[in-house]
Amino acid sequence: MKRSTFIQQAGLLTAGLFVNKSVFAAFDDRPTNRPPVAKRNFTSTAVEDAIKQFKAKVPNKELAWMFENCFPNTLDTTVFHSTLDGKPDTYVITGDIDAMWLRDSSAQVWPYLTFIKKDKHLQQMVAGVINRQMRCVQLDPYANAFYKDETKESEWKSDHTDMKKGVHERKWEIDSLCYPLRLSYHYWKNSGDTQPFDDHWKKGVKIILDTFKVQQRKTGKGPYHFQRDTNKPTDTLPMDGYGFPVKPTGLICSMFRPSDDATIYPYLIPSNFFAVISLKQTAELLQTLKEGQLASELLALATEVEQAIHKHGIVNHPYAGKIYAFEVDGMGNVNCMDDANVPSLLALPYLGAVSTSDPIYQNTRKFVLSGNNPYFYKSKIAEGIGGPHVGKDGMIWPLSFISRGLTSTDPKEIKHCIQMLQATHAGTGFIHESFNKDNPADFTRSWFAWANTIFGEFLWKTFQHNPQLLS
Repeated sequence: MKRSTFIQQAGLLTAGLFVNKSVFAAFDDRPTNRPPVAKRNFTSTAVEDAIKQFKAKVPNKELAWMFENCFPNTLDTTVFHSTLDGKPDTYVITGDIDAMWLRDSSAQVWPYLTFIKKDKHLQQMVAGVINRQMRCVQLDPYANAFYKDETKESEWKSDHTDMKKGVHERKWEIDSLCYPLRLSYHYWKNSGDTQPFDDHWKKGVKIILDTFKVQQRKTGKGPYHFQRDTNKPTDTLPMDGYGFPVKPTGLICSMFRPSDDATIYPYLIPSNFFAVISLKQTAELLQTLKEGQLASELLALATEVEQAIHKHGIVNHPYAGKIYAFEVDGMGNVNCMDDANVPSLLALPYLGAVSTSDPIYQNTRKFVLSGNNPYFYKSKIAEGIGGPHVGKDGMIWPLSFISRGLTSTDPKEIKHCIQMLQATHAGTGFIHESFNKDNPADFTRSWFAWANTIFGEFLWKTFQHNPQLLS
């Protein structure tokens, strides 16, 4: 079936996105897009069982086909698991970029945590990610992406910052240090295993805490600066590489967003929320490990940042009322928007940072899913959030559909998100970084493992709790 024919037959006739049942039949016997078994990087018996269950019980054959392609994509193609210094070690690439982002690697393996009790091999793979991440943090806590080979020089080695060998990119993003904490905590909660949380791990936690404190910038700008020779302003920082000024408030500066785009105002509110919940969760784990002093220090910082968010990160918007700002500078200047990448304002409940019933979050949700958000795009085909990263207007990120669905309590909205995902993969069976709101066949990144795996997470959650939405 040609892409154009597929898109036409998908029946995108109304805002409700009715999908023609005749299209489903074309996927009954469609072969998987997974690599042959012998060429898969990693195989989990528990994940394979989940795929079999989903395929057997979900009547929508196109969704079943997409789930089979996407959910194991991280394991099939991006995981390199071994041992290092006698401990599990797992290097995880993003897909079409051969580097390990702390954010992406955490998010890519996150959906498998619910299966690790059933599959010790899978559990060891995730433990290896935790070990590798803390190795990366100790190499450079300000870097966002790393190589497996710690002697390798980066293609970005000419960036004006303190580049080290083994570092792929050195964009300081709060979430880069939050994601390993989140993964560690939930690994422990799902397995009960504390073996990865040795002195090496604790040293990484202390570095993360110290880095957060330095980037509160109470007594100066700190050591981090970054500039790149580029014609893309979102890829570099102003003011000699330190970013625009802030007034110390207790919030933590993030010079780049989860999209790897530069912030306008360095107090990035979604990432500060993420820091609060990550610090609290890690403190709980540290108490179990009898590290009360370090746990107390993490809780103290979490409390300070949380209070600062509520003092400086809430604004009155003329359309939505009281909402969480996207970025602030502590001097009253505010950037009201949202970006599709997680952490985002939309995804805050997914991270456990706020409750879905929080009235300020609900107002914020109303704002970010409206034309008042400069990066919200809508067409006859779909509606969703993008961001400046791709560099073109009107490019929707499917990640925003997934974040919306994962944080919704409305079955109609959840189904709407699933139908948009089904209608915009352009016949490929995979989820992309972004696509043109008027033409899903115009997309970026055909191999983007995070998007594939979190799509599988969304479908699996729906299968567990609202299976009728998949019919």
